[in-house]
Amino acid sequence: MTAIIDYGVGNLFSLLSSLEFIGERAVVTRGAAEVLAADRVILPGVGAFGDAARKLSESGLRDTVLETAAAGKPLLGICLGMQLLFDKSFEYGEHRGLGLIPGAVVPIEPVIPRGYKIPHIGWNALKFPQNREKISIFKYTAEGDCVYFVHSFYGAALSGGLPEDTAATAEYGAELTAAVARGNVYGTQFHPEKSGNAGLNILRAFCEL
Repeated sequence: MTAIIDYGVGNLFSLLSSLEFIGERAVVTRGAAEVLAADRVILPGVGAFGDAARKLSESGLRDTVLETAAAGKPLLGICLGMQLLFDKSFEYGEHRGLGLIPGAVVPIEPVIPRGYKIPHIGWNALKFPQNREKISIFKYTAEGDCVYFVHSFYGAALSGGLPEDTAATAEYGAELTAAVARGNVYGTQFHPEKSGNAGLNILRAFCEL
């Protein structure tokens, strides 16, 4: 069973529907006990980092997410949920993240060419780093499969450039972090639940972990 964490940030219906479509038993929950009892956990999110981090803490589920990760259960952050996995964000100030993926969330504007629209909205092809094996959530994914993005910030290393834990990238005038993976913790900047068959294949692979 997969638990989708509801902490008041994001539309969860399409994610729940996608999981049900692939035959996965899933529940949207605000209950820590239900999250901890699940086989795997998804942390979704849309909006601003600071507001989401505050709501996650106020809901009491921040510690639950950290406990889930420490227990070795598969954890997937989606879009803003992926960004929350990082150490911190510089979106409208500086905000503390969950510290599960080393790095920081920074604006895409300084690294993409002038004239590119922000936020980055649309379909982009996935590319896998040559220096690491394909991550398990991409076992049904081919390089070049297109997925759907909506974002103005991206995950980067604290010293700049792509994070060490980058699992996939996408090109939008520059190479940007599309997904990260560190042990049992995964994150996608794109929305698999809005990415057609390519996205369903990623969710299917995650649900097999």
